Amino acid sequence: MRRHRPTLPAAMVALALTIAALLGGCGRQDAGGAGASGPVPAPPAAMPATAPTARASSGVVVPSAKPAPPPMAPGFEVAALPAAPGAPGPPVPPARLEIPAIGVSTPLDRLGLAADGTLEVPVDFARAGWFSGGTLPGQQGPAVIAGHVDSRSGPAVFYRLRELRTGEDVEVERADGVRLRFAVETLARYRKSALPTGAVFGPVAWPALRLITCGGTFDRDRGSYRDNLVVYARLVGVRR
Repeated sequence: MRRHRPTLPAAMVALALTIAALLGGCGRQDAGGAGASGPVPAPPAAMPATAPTARASSGVVVPSAKPAPPPMAPGFEVAALPAAPGAPGPPVPPARLEIPAIGVSTPLDRLGLAADGTLEVPVDFARAGWFSGGTLPGQQGPAVIAGHVDSRSGPAVFYRLRELRTGEDVEVERADGVRLRFAVETLARYRKSALPTGAVFGPVAWPALRLITCGGTFDRDRGSYRDNLVVYARLVGVRR
């Protein structure tokens, strides 16, 4: 299968600027392909604004510098906000992803950079992966988990991602057994050529999660889907 492989810088401390064509190799089905159908809501106003072969590329392009916050107007004050839940102890890598509403239960592969500098995607279409160069789930900022939507042989791990609804649970189990419960805030589908990087990867003041796959129609000439589907979620609970 052909794949689209834009490049990615090596450092990813704060995810914030431009992304060219995310998860260009999200997978494909038969002749027509399948992906997310119909319009989906845009991100909430509070937010700024992937077939079997050796190894595919996601095509994520991200910055390494965290933008400075805007200055606060003199004399402007706000009451203290409720503290957001956070993962206990030092950062620990994630090990497993569970999404009960759509039947997803998968180990999480570690995704780094391929030899050509692009972001890796899972080799196994039945598994998702987490980007090890970014925020760890449970830490402040947007952690990224990516997965294929389908392959030539049928649905892949994130095939039903488009069925998620606001408020439904996404649970990430860390390697130390701590379970992080995220709640879906919204879903959005974007043309890969117009992915709003600030909304997807921009810094936020709480532990967030981004689930990303492909969607829309299948481009036979490029061998990939034209769109990306992004699920926005926020940490709402922690347990062992």
